[in-house]
Amino acid sequence: MPHPDRPTRPPARGLALPMLLVLALLSLPAQAETLEAPPPPEPAAAEEPREPPEALPALETEVMVPQLPEPAEGAVEEEEEIPTVVLTPAEPLEPPPLKPLEIMLDWYPGPQHAALLLAYHRGEFQRQGLDVTLTTPADPSLPPRLLAVGRIDLAVSRQPLLHLHAGRGLPLVRVGTLVDLPLAGLLLRNGSDPEVPFPLAGKRIGYSTEEARHLLLPALLAPQGIGIHELELVDINFSAVNGMVEQELDGLMTPQRLMLPRLLGDEGIATRLVRPEAHGIPTHEGLILLANRDRVGGQRETLRRVLDALGETTAWLLDEPEAAWELLREREPTLDTPANRDAWMPMLLRLSARPAALDAGNYRRFEAFLVESGLVEDATPVERLAIDLGAP
Repeated sequence: MPHPDRPTRPPARGLALPMLLVLALLSLPAQAETLEAPPPPEPAAAEEPREPPEALPALETEVMVPQLPEPAEGAVEEEEEIPTVVLTPAEPLEPPPLKPLEIMLDWYPGPQHAALLLAYHRGEFQRQGLDVTLTTPADPSLPPRLLAVGRIDLAVSRQPLLHLHAGRGLPLVRVGTLVDLPLAGLLLRNGSDPEVPFPLAGKRIGYSTEEARHLLLPALLAPQGIGIHELELVDINFSAVNGMVEQELDGLMTPQRLMLPRLLGDEGIATRLVRPEAHGIPTHEGLILLANRDRVGGQRETLRRVLDALGETTAWLLDEPEAAWELLREREPTLDTPANRDAWMPMLLRLSARPAALDAGNYRRFEAFLVESGLVEDATPVERLAIDLGAP
C-alpha cells in the first residue's frame, strides 16, 4: 500500500516504449547525414531596381579533331576522294585561219598608197579574215604581168595602163579604186618657152611606165603635130630624180606629179607641170586595184572583204588626216620626207571614199578616146575592163 506522504508515480509501462525506440535508433549504423531543415523564409522586402547584367563573353568552341593513326612506314597513303564542283569558263573558240593574199604595189610605197598601208597597219585586213602581204616590184611594169599569169592575187595599177593591157588581151579587170583623179603629168625643165605647151621635138624625155610611153605621150603630142619618134625617149625605171639630174633630161612623164616637183626642187631643178587632162586626155582614175578576170568568180567574197577594209580605212583617214599621217610615218619611216608631207593633204582630196564603186562612164569615155586617137584598134567593153563588187 503506498505511503501517504509520497507523490504518486505513473506506471513504469508508459515510459518503456519510447525508450526502446530511442535505443533502437542509436543502435543503427550511420548511413546518411541528417538533413537540416531549410531556414524559414524571410519576410518579403521592397524589391530594389537591379542593373542589367553584363554581356556574356563570346563562347569559345573547341573542335576536337580525332587523331588518326600514323601510316606504317612504306605504306602508300590513300587520299580520301571529296566530291567537288569546279566552275571553269568554256574554252574560247579558235578563230578560223586567215586567208593569205598578196597585193603588189605599182611603185615604192607613198602617200598614194595610204588606204592600203593604213588598212594593213591598223589591222583592218585581219579583222576581215585576211593575211595580206604588200610587196613592191623590182620593175614598175611587172605587177600586171605577174597578175595575168596568176603569180599574185591583186595588183595596184593605173586606169590608162589597164586599157593598154586589155587591148593586148591580158585577163585583167578593175575591182576597186584607190585614187579617183589623175596622178600622171609631164614635168618640163623651166626655161622652155611658156607660150609653146610642148616644145619637145628633139628633146630628151624620160618615162617610167608603159602607158606613158605608148598612150599619154603620144596623145599629148598628136594635137601639136609631133610624132613620138621625134623625141629621144629614155626609160628611167624608178630613178626619176637621178635620171633628170644625171642624164640631163629635158622632161619627164611621171605617175608622181604631186611629189616629184618638190623632189626635183630639192636638187635645184625647177620644173613646170603639164596636166594631161588639161590638154584633151579624159579625166581618169589615178590608182586602181586589179584582179585576174579569169579568177574573179572564186574570189568575190575575198575581194569584197578587201574593199570593206579599204573603205573603213579611207573613211577614218579622211576624218583624222593628222592621226593618219602620224601612224603612217611611224610605221613607214621612209615616207617621212618633205615631199611626201607636202603631198599629203592634196593626195587626200584625190582618194576614193568608196573604193568598190564603179564609174562605168569614166571607162567608156577613156576607151572611146583611145580608139578615136588611133592608139588602140578596137574598143574593149566596159564589163571586161571593170566590175562593181559593191553592186547587188
